[in-house]
Amino acid sequence: MTDLAVEHVDSDAHDDHDHPTDAFYVKIALILAFFTLIEVGTYFESVHNAPEWAMYVVLSVLMIIKFVMVGAYFMHLKYDTVWFRRVFIAGVVLACIVYVIMFLAYNRFGFV
Repeated sequence: MTDLAVEHVDSDAHDDHDHPTDAFYVKIALILAFFTLIEVGTYFESVHNAPEWAMYVVLSVLMIIKFVMVGAYFMHLKYDTVWFRRVFIAGVVLACIVYVIMFLAYNRFGFV
């Protein structure tokens, strides 16, 4: 009988936060759709002589925001341990570094 009580206590330790409702996930999906609309809009803006570097900056920022939102809410990293969050952030930082190196290697920012 005591084993069941211990298991019940352990399972409660993992559920110490409120789970989001379906409406919350719909809100997150609408926000992501809005950011996708902005990304699609950069194509039309680039046709109208916007600087190419500005498009890269806007798209990179939107990419990071969407990546973090999907990871935090749909992959539930917001509710996981801090260690998982740190690994996730390290991956985002590494990806950003790789993008900047590639942009500089192919002279996409217009330097030199």
